[in-house]
Amino acid sequence: MSEAKWYVVHTYSGYENKVKANIDKTIENRHLEDEILEVRVPMQDVVEMKNGVPKTAQKKMFPGYVLIHMIMNDDTWYVVRNTRGVTGFVGPGSKPVPLTDVEMAGLGIKRENIESDYEIGDTIQVIAGAWADTVGVVQSMNLQKQSLTINVELFGRETPVELSFAEIKKM
Repeated sequence: MSEAKWYVVHTYSGYENKVKANIDKTIENRHLEDEILEVRVPMQDVVEMKNGVPKTAQKKMFPGYVLIHMIMNDDTWYVVRNTRGVTGFVGPGSKPVPLTDVEMAGLGIKRENIESDYEIGDTIQVIAGAWADTVGVVQSMNLQKQSLTINVELFGRETPVELSFAEIKKM
């Protein structure tokens, strides 16, 4: 199996978030979590003046494009290429070309690996994000995405929640 790389997908303008949601749903339905690791619409903070008051807003860095961190094979190529709103991969002809490490560093997407000493069955406490102060038991882990899943009681039933290693601590 080859290594995961970042690829750029061209979309209809304004459909970037919809394409991301569609690909995320397809990953979940087809169980491709180990092959398509992350789908991202790069955003940047921009300060705009509205009625003389500066407001911070998020703008797309590359309108019409979505970044995908994936292992390129026939299945993943087919899934992404045939997602509604996708016009194709960026590259000559129909051959997708991965971004280089230098190009990725310019986008600020390179993130450090967090060593994990968590195991399935460990009790953890959430220290950041929407689920802060929640306690749960590790159900599954994804070392490539640096995340794990715990079950949280929501509206009287168990609901799986995915958290990054940076948001949790061992109890």
